[in-house]
Amino acid sequence: MASTGIRRAAAKAAPTSGVNSVPAIAAPPRVGEQIQRLRAERRMTLDDLSRAAGVSKSMLSEIERDKANPTIAVAWRLTNALGVSLDSLFAPQKTPEAIAVSGPHEIPTLSGHDAKYQLRVWGPIELAGKFEWYELTLQPGGALVSNAHEPGTREHLTVLHGSIEIEAAGTTKRLKVADTARYVADEPHAIRNVGKGEAKALLVVIHG
Repeated sequence: MASTGIRRAAAKAAPTSGVNSVPAIAAPPRVGEQIQRLRAERRMTLDDLSRAAGVSKSMLSEIERDKANPTIAVAWRLTNALGVSLDSLFAPQKTPEAIAVSGPHEIPTLSGHDAKYQLRVWGPIELAGKFEWYELTLQPGGALVSNAHEPGTREHLTVLHGSIEIEAAGTTKRLKVADTARYVADEPHAIRNVGKGEAKALLVVIHG
């Protein structure tokens, strides 16, 4: 603390003309925040990432809250599990642009190969866990089966192509193109393709 105070006092006292100023030291990247955002973007729970990376849930929680700094080995396991490079974890956050455009290759995509579905994450990372929207593609016989979300969470699904069945709160409804279903998502629910061809829908999740 004393050395910091001396440095600040010297900076104030030193003349600015003809003297090379000492460059400011950049703040360290918020690694925990980066990991938490990446995890939320991929709809992974703490348990999911803990198992995938081989890092204890308690340690992961401490890292995400910036209460602990991961070793390079731990950071490498976490980035591998999240599907990003290690250097991207330490990259500084960019200043938001007035108009930010993302190309198709920059949109995160989640695939459930066995369940025959694909989710394209259209919502920004900072809204994850609050307000999310996705493009859901289901192959014939495919289904997106979800556990209960937070209390008060609701989903809104609009069919863009094909025939889709929604199961929620012990009720089942079949939807056709341009139909929209709004249903409770704070208990187990499912979205199924009941047609013979590919089905596509816009899925909006509003967390409670």
